[in-house]
Amino acid sequence: MHRWRAGIAAAVVLAAGVVMCAAQQAAPALDLTLVKPEAVGFSTGRLERLHTLMQEAVDHQEVAGVVTLLARHGKVVDYRAYGMRDIASKTAMTRDTIFRDYSMTKPVTAVAMMILYEQGKWLPTDPIAKYIPEFAHLKVYKGVDADGKVILEEPNHAPTMAELMSHTAGFTYGIFGGTPVDKMVRDANLFQSKDLHEFITKLAEIPLLYQPGTKWVYSVSMDIEGYIVEKLSGKTLPEFMRANIYTPLGMKDAGFYVPDEKRARFATVYWVDPKGGLSATGPQLVNKRDYDHEPTMPSGGGGMVSTIEDYFRFAQMLGNSGALNGKRVLAPASVRLMSSNHVPPELLTGEFGIGHQTMRPGFGYGYNCAVVFDPGAANLPEGKGTFFWDGAAGTWFWIDPTNDVVFVGMIQRMGAGPASENLQYLSRAVVYGALTEPGK
Repeated sequence: MHRWRAGIAAAVVLAAGVVMCAAQQAAPALDLTLVKPEAVGFSTGRLERLHTLMQEAVDHQEVAGVVTLLARHGKVVDYRAYGMRDIASKTAMTRDTIFRDYSMTKPVTAVAMMILYEQGKWLPTDPIAKYIPEFAHLKVYKGVDADGKVILEEPNHAPTMAELMSHTAGFTYGIFGGTPVDKMVRDANLFQSKDLHEFITKLAEIPLLYQPGTKWVYSVSMDIEGYIVEKLSGKTLPEFMRANIYTPLGMKDAGFYVPDEKRARFATVYWVDPKGGLSATGPQLVNKRDYDHEPTMPSGGGGMVSTIEDYFRFAQMLGNSGALNGKRVLAPASVRLMSSNHVPPELLTGEFGIGHQTMRPGFGYGYNCAVVFDPGAANLPEGKGTFFWDGAAGTWFWIDPTNDVVFVGMIQRMGAGPASENLQYLSRAVVYGALTEPGK
């Protein structure tokens, strides 16, 4: 009898282990069932403006297709797909379409960094060179002499981790400016490096564009962070994100490439044709690739792909102060640190920015994301503390902790022309125009 009971107990334990293993492999439950907008303070009638806005963008060939997802209090209010995933084949846009996230990778890299911060691996006040010794002797560009030779000077202080994560450390992307430093960055072909160590080695030979802390310049900073994640964790950036972000949150299609069995769901990326309409061909991006294999040089600044549901899981986790479905990725304090403005007031003058994002009164930058800390001053409708970013192909999201709103929009359109609608900010206008019960 004792042996029989022991056998039954062992079988129960084994079965429980199998169930637990299966549960860990399955995506955590997230209820995407639509709730009536009025149940969470939205107007059904007024949300039709969102549908009209997106459908008109498709009808006017401003975008091939789009997917949007709106949630409040963790409940999905609106979730729709419009238009085509691929125009040539007339393949409809679907909710499970996989998109290039480009710079929406940056906030995910920030979360990876904050996970390591919580493990005591780094501090915002630390010099970057503490973790990347190759940067210990970086010089700063001061101009050119009468013969056109570059003049260099010592940095006023060693650039810090906080400056790295807020685009104020002195680095540049090279593709948005015409200085000799920008040219050096372009000529170095950083994104053709075999791995992130080679990327860092090349970058260490290039001077900083400006004295740390004196400007806000969109830059390769988040790719530098990707290297730091690899160095501090002992894992590749994709491995670290998979283990610590994607898997816990159930981001089942997120990653740095699209495997063969998922390629049919990969959206075509289009370019704004100068003559009007959309073109499937366009200028080469600095990190353009086929996404058909895991890269040996993963870009923490722009290398991810995901579905809208994947990114919504990530964004809702941040909206929930670091947790989703019982899985805690970050502590609330770390989310607050990430989503607080870290750009000094003297740089919030309208002089600095990128794309639709201009650093100005009320509108700053946290750790790898923009922050609206005074909506009135920034002339925006969202709640105080809203944080967000976008991607080069038009993906966008925002998290509004004051109103407990999360929104994600996905398109694949590079560039902009006179007829290209600014869907990111127009969607804000119509969403908040439909919010009849603001505040929590």
